Amino acid sequence: MSSDRTQTTRYLTEDEIAMLAADVEDAQDFWNAWELPEEEPMLDWLRENHPKQWTIWKKAAEHGHAGAQWLVGLCFDYGVGIPKDNREAVVWYRKAAERGDAVAQCRLGMIYEFGGGVKQDDCEAASWYCKAAEQGNAMAQCHIGLMHGDGRGVEQDDHEAVSWFRKAAEQGNVEAQVYLGMMYRDGRGVRQDDHEAVSWFRKAAEQDDAIAHFYLGLAYDNGQGVERNDHDAVTWYRKAAEQGFPDAQLNLGLMYGEGRGVIQDDHEAVSWFLMAAEQGDAMAQFNLGVAYENGRGIQKDDYEAVLWYQEAADQGLSNAQFNIAQMYQEGRGIKQNEREAANWYLKAAEQGEASAQFNLGVMHMEGSGVAQDDQEAMIWFRKAAEQGDEGAKRNLDLLQKEQGVAQDILAA
Repeated sequence: MSSDRTQTTRYLTEDEIAMLAADVEDAQDFWNAWELPEEEPMLDWLRENHPKQWTIWKKAAEHGHAGAQWLVGLCFDYGVGIPKDNREAVVWYRKAAERGDAVAQCRLGMIYEFGGGVKQDDCEAASWYCKAAEQGNAMAQCHIGLMHGDGRGVEQDDHEAVSWFRKAAEQGNVEAQVYLGMMYRDGRGVRQDDHEAVSWFRKAAEQDDAIAHFYLGLAYDNGQGVERNDHDAVTWYRKAAEQGFPDAQLNLGLMYGEGRGVIQDDHEAVSWFLMAAEQGDAMAQFNLGVAYENGRGIQKDDYEAVLWYQEAADQGLSNAQFNIAQMYQEGRGIKQNEREAANWYLKAAEQGEASAQFNLGVMHMEGSGVAQDDQEAMIWFRKAAEQGDEGAKRNLDLLQKEQGVAQDILAA
């Protein structure tokens, strides 16, 4: 920063230099506190200061001031006061990054990781994250930790991931605190330790992080790292659910449906399922379909049940695939269609759903919706029988006996 000041004294007044230094410090404070997608405080600051400071920022940037170059890059990046231009943003970020500005290096890494103004490149992203992380930038430390954990742009290495997550977490980076908790919970790169996981989730929760709230809810729900407590589980799920986190909305709905930690209330359960379902959560969509099919917490409506089962089934949820197959087979909420029923039973059966394997076996045995084929029926009955399905065991035994009699007749 001292070299930046030496250069700026040639074309800015002392007051302008002081204002520029304050602007860079303020903007970087906002940036370092920024958690996706809550970017509004930083953008509000840019919108407020751009009209009166843009001339100073641009002049300083053109003369090589790294902090000013980063500010100019931000304005192009987000279209504040000037037309949005990703390519121009990259130009200015690169100038600042090459002069060693850690925040610019981190932002350039993010742009390469996700694309925008440059071709997506994990190796290039990791390179810039490393430069910033080695200067102590917490956001970059968290991101390079993620890349090591996933093996993107760098060699997969859970120990290295944990090391970077810890550096960032100890600086208060909430995302890194959550990831470090997850590593302890799963025993990745560290010895598995539920108590340590809860400790890091709690630190992140103290910063009002929705994901941390959810994981604390799970810990209390399952008694992992803490004593099992349904009431506390509900408390943490609710905090996350009210922040719009769909997994928490689903689990809170389940708690209401089962009456665990709260007074049982099907209407409240449906309310939370709906919130999660509208965000695309497949299990919530399935549970909402079940509620409509059975009239639990909401008026019975087979048509609505089919709509929600379809949403979940299209995402590959085997329970929903089985249920929508039944709706097609019975013509409830949708026109009866044996062929479509068999199609959905097959999708669920291939995922190991025993009831779907049994029903598909029956359809092949009877030639309903598919060609009659005892051999194919036996294949599916055997799969279901291996999972303990008693009906499948009986049908498999029956078909095997019938085949034995047929073979005896042919032999005679």
